[in-house]
Amino acid sequence: MKSIEPTIKADDVAQPRAGEKILRVARDLFYRQGIRAIGVDEIVRRAGVTKPSLYRSFPSKDELAASYLRQYDLEFWARFDAAAAAHPGDPRAQIAAFLTRIGKRTQNPDYRGCGMTNAAVEYPEHGHPARVVSEANKQELRRRLRTMATALGANDADTLGDGLLLLIEGAYISGQLFGAGGPAKSVARNADLLIEASLKK
Repeated sequence: MKSIEPTIKADDVAQPRAGEKILRVARDLFYRQGIRAIGVDEIVRRAGVTKPSLYRSFPSKDELAASYLRQYDLEFWARFDAAAAAHPGDPRAQIAAFLTRIGKRTQNPDYRGCGMTNAAVEYPEHGHPARVVSEANKQELRRRLRTMATALGANDADTLGDGLLLLIEGAYISGQLFGAGGPAKSVARNADLLIEASLKK
């Protein structure tokens, strides 16, 4: 009996590529100009696809925004984990490595802060798909920083973890306000001073 091979249509092969292209273009536009500022028409025009192609890959612009942030989230944790892996068993050095990288990124002329923070500001409604992704990222960052503060032996680990989170968020915003030479470049140094103060008896 002859086996029947599934018929693969050209559209089936092209669809993932179209989705990837749309997401790549949307990511660049959303990060640089803001999610609300960019319409679907602009995305499909720049991606060189049709509007139906976009909606076959992403049911709505809200879902496209959430997909962009899920990708951003994966890359964020890859950077965080790389900093941790470079200094096994040394949470103070792990924090310094992660924040040093943030400080350097804030000095780039095209720096637009943290995509997660920006999305949370754009979407105050807690149930919005983009807001859900950004909130989950921030909650996990807070949890990890508090855990690292505990490993450091801080007098008040939760307060130190939250202080580090506030410094990070401040760097994201001040990096956009001041650019090169601004206070965000010293976020790692300020974090270390905070850690030192938290370890004193």
